[in-house]
Amino acid sequence: MKLIFIIISFVFLSNLNAQNKFKVEQKETETWRSLYSINDEKDNLIKQLDSSKYLVSFNDNNLRYFAIFLIKGRRGWSAIDSNEKILFEVYNQGNEINPDYLVENKIRIVDESQKIGFANEKGQIIIKPQFEIVTSFHNGKAIIGQSCDKIPWDAHEKEDDCHHYSIVCKKYGYINELGEIVESGYSTFEEIQNKINWKAPEE
Repeated sequence: MKLIFIIISFVFLSNLNAQNKFKVEQKETETWRSLYSINDEKDNLIKQLDSSKYLVSFNDNNLRYFAIFLIKGRRGWSAIDSNEKILFEVYNQGNEINPDYLVENKIRIVDESQKIGFANEKGQIIIKPQFEIVTSFHNGKAIIGQSCDKIPWDAHEKEDDCHHYSIVCKKYGYINELGEIVESGYSTFEEIQNKINWKAPEE
């Protein structure tokens, strides 16, 4: 009897911790501000989000386990669950305000030191942030760069100057889906790209 109770309790607690899929609805107002809500699979309202807190949405109308927002007071893009719990900070691609997205059910994330890792489609961190630079996965492989430098395109002397830059690394390699470095030491990105036949995701 005790064993049955333990099993039932475990199942109950697991269900409590399980994430629910949801979608984000965006409504435009007559002012510059958008109103966001979290809805269930039948488009029933789960909760209205604070429009003074959630500034910009990067979400489609599909059911997902997390949503991506620019949130007031936080750096970069944040992923939240249906309870508004912040799961991780999403990697910002390139030089524009453009958060990463799911590729092969994995999305790039960053920690406070801007090291890059991966979370899965359920919002679970599966590869902890540890890489200076890493691509999205293609056929289960992602290219990493090591000993990297950011090379500004311009002097960046003024606040409104161009703040674009290129990333140049001393060596490149690749990882598997466990985050393990399989090979390293290639001198150019193109060398390792050709070695593993890596291709950029189609948008």
